[in-house]
Amino acid sequence: MGLTKQYLRYVASAVFGVIGSQKANIAYVTLRGGEKGRYVAIAACEHVFIWDVRKAEKVLILEGKKHEVSYLCPSPDGVHIAVGYEDGGVRIFSLLNGESNITFNGHKSAVTIIRYDALGARLVTGSRDTDVIVWDVINECGLYRLKGHKDAITQAVFLKKKNLLVSSSKDSFVKWWDLDTQHCFKTMVGHRSEVWGFVLLNEENRLLTGSADSELRAWDIEYLEEGKEVGEPQEKRGKGLLDDADDEDGGGDEGLDEEPEERIVSCKKAGSIFREARDRVVSLTTDSKAKVLACHGTDATLELFTVLPEEEIQRKMEKKLKKAKKKAKSQENGEDVAEPVVERKLGDEILRLANIRASAKIRSVDCLLSANGEMKVALLLQNNTVETYTVKSTEKNPTATKTSRLTLSGHRTDVRTLAFSSDNIAILSASGETVKVWNRATLQVIRTMACEYALCSLFVPGDRQIILGTKSGKIQIFDLASGSLLETADAHDGALWSMCLSPDQRGIVTGGADKTVKFWEFELVKDKEGGQNKLTVKHTRTLQLDEDVLCVRYSPDQRLLAVSLLDCTVKIFYTDTLKFFLSLYGHKLPVLCMDISHDSALIATGSADRNVKIWGLDFGDCHRSMFAHDDSVMFLQFVPKTHLFFTAGKDKKIKQWDADKFEHIQTLEGHHREVWCLAISPNGDHVASSSHDKSLRLWERTREPIILEEEKEMEREAEFEESLAKGDEPVVPGETKGEAQPAGKKTIETVKAAERIMEAVELYREESKKLEEHRAACEAAGKALQPPEMNPILAAFGNVSPSRYVLDVIKKVKSSELEVSLLVLPFPYVPDLLTLFNGYVEQGLEVELVCRCLFFLLRIHFGQITSNHMLLSVIDELRTNTISRVREIRDVMGFNNAGLQFLQREIENKEDVMFFADATERFAEKKRKRKKRERAILTIT
Repeated sequence: MGLTKQYLRYVASAVFGVIGSQKANIAYVTLRGGEKGRYVAIAACEHVFIWDVRKAEKVLILEGKKHEVSYLCPSPDGVHIAVGYEDGGVRIFSLLNGESNITFNGHKSAVTIIRYDALGARLVTGSRDTDVIVWDVINECGLYRLKGHKDAITQAVFLKKKNLLVSSSKDSFVKWWDLDTQHCFKTMVGHRSEVWGFVLLNEENRLLTGSADSELRAWDIEYLEEGKEVGEPQEKRGKGLLDDADDEDGGGDEGLDEEPEERIVSCKKAGSIFREARDRVVSLTTDSKAKVLACHGTDATLELFTVLPEEEIQRKMEKKLKKAKKKAKSQENGEDVAEPVVERKLGDEILRLANIRASAKIRSVDCLLSANGEMKVALLLQNNTVETYTVKSTEKNPTATKTSRLTLSGHRTDVRTLAFSSDNIAILSASGETVKVWNRATLQVIRTMACEYALCSLFVPGDRQIILGTKSGKIQIFDLASGSLLETADAHDGALWSMCLSPDQRGIVTGGADKTVKFWEFELVKDKEGGQNKLTVKHTRTLQLDEDVLCVRYSPDQRLLAVSLLDCTVKIFYTDTLKFFLSLYGHKLPVLCMDISHDSALIATGSADRNVKIWGLDFGDCHRSMFAHDDSVMFLQFVPKTHLFFTAGKDKKIKQWDADKFEHIQTLEGHHREVWCLAISPNGDHVASSSHDKSLRLWERTREPIILEEEKEMEREAEFEESLAKGDEPVVPGETKGEAQPAGKKTIETVKAAERIMEAVELYREESKKLEEHRAACEAAGKALQPPEMNPILAAFGNVSPSRYVLDVIKKVKSSELEVSLLVLPFPYVPDLLTLFNGYVEQGLEVELVCRCLFFLLRIHFGQITSNHMLLSVIDELRTNTISRVREIRDVMGFNNAGLQFLQREIENKEDVMFFADATERFAEKKRKRKKRERAILTIT
């Protein structure tokens, strides 16, 4: 084998600079019984960050894989959090240790909503693929998929009192689902555009929906008893001409949602609440007890409403009635006047509480209401910021008080330039309003300084100052020690697109939109105020060109200067005389980035035409043109002292290339939006990149070599997995497609699990055959012979029997993937499995798991099993064995349940405290009161 060039792998090291991603929501969480309202969970690209808003620091990171987080939902007990992703997956994390043990895969596209039921035993997820799926959290499996909506799901909620589910969608419908029969029994069609969300109020007797206008529509819900007759709906009566004219509330909306028969729920429009904002509702949310309603649109204003309790509404109505009677008495002049009647309106039940004006557009909101009436509100803003407010809801005219703001750990706008210090320790990132310097090892912000919109940057030799080129054409110099702006120099009349340090480190060269390249030298001048020396730049030469300058680069030997222009060419000049040397043309669109290798032999150019070209600097010949990215190539840089280079593109990818062999080495995937720029550390060990997803990422060079053939094979596998995920949903034979379908999705994991089960069954067949042959040989010989050699796989599993090995393989299949894996199994394996299941049930091994597999196989292969006479005896045995074993397990569970209830009663009677949650709440309240008392005593003394 000949010598091959060895490449080292770069791997993702860290994600920083992002406080909260725009795709997902914000949610209050509790950590280890801590204070409510102190911690918030926010999506940060593929991870979830738990922030302590009081200290403004990260306390926990829930690590994702490669897909972006799209929704968060904490469990009712506060111990877990369900996280939905862009690929349709759902993972449940523990907030105690940050680990994820449960994964659900059922949706084909991004999860848009997740909700737990009141007990936290079931989970409902809605997606952009228009499906609603109900999952069993305890059994870790999918229950069913509900189909009926025609557009992305925007909200889905379990009812607490009944086994019903309500879902809304962008298709303008709100659907009611009966989960016992898994069908939609009612569709509300009273909206003219998308339903962006809804909330249930007044103990689930009122539904409030938010649409694409300023109107929040309210619906009265009446839960009907079985067999109770309902009044004749409007359709049956026939619509009169005056019906539309008299319908002031919603233009005839409520008539549309009536159905010929309403057996479970009756919905009638109760009126509307008008928001101050005129745009669409982005989200509607309430606190856990539905006492306060929070609503916001696409602007920076959050509107808060209070939902009055029934007693308060009654008192209010009595007062109104008294006033009306008084008024009627004063108006009657000896005449008999009818008893005044006060009509109850929606405005008497839901009152405007306060408006919160945030510092930027609101993306998401969550709220908590404490026992003393203080409301905590957490806002995720569109500029990578989190703000928290408190509102005293008990006050007459409450005002919002800002309590905290998370801004330090990230930029408000996209980072357009990055740079490494010469010692590889500091990273500079600059955006539209600030420049930050980060410690590469700790990823902590060392300095934050206000600046103009920065487009390019670099560290001054010595790493004590930094220079920025801005969109307004200025050069800004900052001192890192003091964090102060030393000088601002007007450099160009247009945007200063590019800046390069001269190889002798005595100055810089800049290129701008005013068609000039300017040369600058560093100079130390005495500060008039302080008397100390300060750094400045002195303009020495100007090179006038015919087009806007997009990028400038010195050759490392300082002999040549490369300039890319708006006319799609790269012109090369001699540095000393500024005489023209070469013109590189071939790109169809402007060259946005370029770099020259350390030996000044090669120049690589990246263009908006998605290609990278490698040229020789001696004659200007194009060595190779490579299709690099699926969108514009935004940045290109050589790894120091090598002919390897990195490119960043608008297709969200960073790629590494070999400029000698013209080979693609590695793709770094992780960013979820366009990658604007990257920087390589002087020693080549680290790469930093920035993107439109607001994140900064650090990539680290490892000692692991890259084998290109393996890389290509992995890419092919990834493509296959992606195509598998886009395939059709699993279809159960003999079942017609209806509203309810299986919840699972065929993935590479389910196919692999099915293959493992098939291999185990085949091994069981082989071993069974060997044992039968051995038994026959023993009988023929009339004596015991040496048993056949055991299969090495069985020996590796601790000399288990072949049947036990099959059970172990089935046990290792993830609970959420079990049904889909069994669905993939060909029928010839089913008879063996049924025989094995019979043996397991007889021995009492994993009866619950075996029953689940058995019932599923019977359901999908019913026709073939019943027509196979050989299996009838096995099925008969299974029937008797299964019934007896399930009864035993049920009795044990009933006994254990009764025992636990008895113990709970005993403990409550002994200690005279309520169990679990109530006791901890009471303890926390006592602790709070004690602290207040201590504080009061201290102030008095």
